[in-house]
Amino acid sequence: MVIKINANDAKQRLDKFLKKRFPKIPTSGVYKALRLKKIKVNNKKAEPNYLLQVGDEISVFLEEQLLNKTVDKQDFHLAPSKLNIVYEDDNVILINKPAGLLTHVDEENTVDTLANRLKKYLYEKKFWDDKDGTTFIPSLVNRLDRNTKGIVIGAKNAESLKILNQKIKDREIDKFYLCQVMGKFPKQEGILEDYLTKNEKLKKVTVSKKPLNEKSVRIITQYKLLSYDKEKNTSLLEIKLITGKTHQIRAHLAFYGFPIVGDSKYGTKDDDFAHQDLTSCKVIFNFKSDAGILNYLNKKEFKINPK
Repeated sequence: MVIKINANDAKQRLDKFLKKRFPKIPTSGVYKALRLKKIKVNNKKAEPNYLLQVGDEISVFLEEQLLNKTVDKQDFHLAPSKLNIVYEDDNVILINKPAGLLTHVDEENTVDTLANRLKKYLYEKKFWDDKDGTTFIPSLVNRLDRNTKGIVIGAKNAESLKILNQKIKDREIDKFYLCQVMGKFPKQEGILEDYLTKNEKLKKVTVSKKPLNEKSVRIITQYKLLSYDKEKNTSLLEIKLITGKTHQIRAHLAFYGFPIVGDSKYGTKDDDFAHQDLTSCKVIFNFKSDAGILNYLNKKEFKINPK
């Protein structure tokens, strides 16, 4: 077998590429094959830490059964390819996720997820093929709860994925939400800072003024009051996430006595709302440092109508 390295697989160590490409081969087997020249790069012996380049050819002389990829439990080919696209170019895609759709696969290996729809969409457009030997998989770089709707960012190549993940980590991509909460919010704008603790068993989080245990993490939520509906006794808020943790907006606002309308987990169920009234409505690429092939996105803003 000969594998030609493309841009999505370049700039990574040879051993890491081989572990992803051939999951049936144990780590020790990868190093042994390299040592015995059963795996070569450009017809030469290569070290495990060799950094792959575009155009490199990896020759593999191993048993056929070791070269087959393991079967993915959630087969994206069975998912729909329908997407509500906000923006797309050769590197990134912004998708408006509907409420009720999972972002990623769950414990039940649900096939119809936004991640699988993205793979199916790009596969049908012949932009990506899961059987072409590449280790890259089109990926979403942020997630929304099943019942939260709005913008999710996806990467269409490995370099973009690496950059976007780093920019989110460095807080250089601003994410804004609109939500309707119960009650009259007391201040026009401000920042909430507290701690969040996950309960994996209950699939719920707890917000507190001080850390509850070593797994508690600091959360920061910025808010602005846009309007108040006296008749419904609800406030419309714009939220900017400074940190982005599980259920952060929902749990943080409920902690202060203003649960999101329709949120049965952290508030009370409202029959007028099938899902919590929370939308990821705007994304601003606010790069403070070099973004490589994505520099053209700097200062660009993308938004949707939450209705």
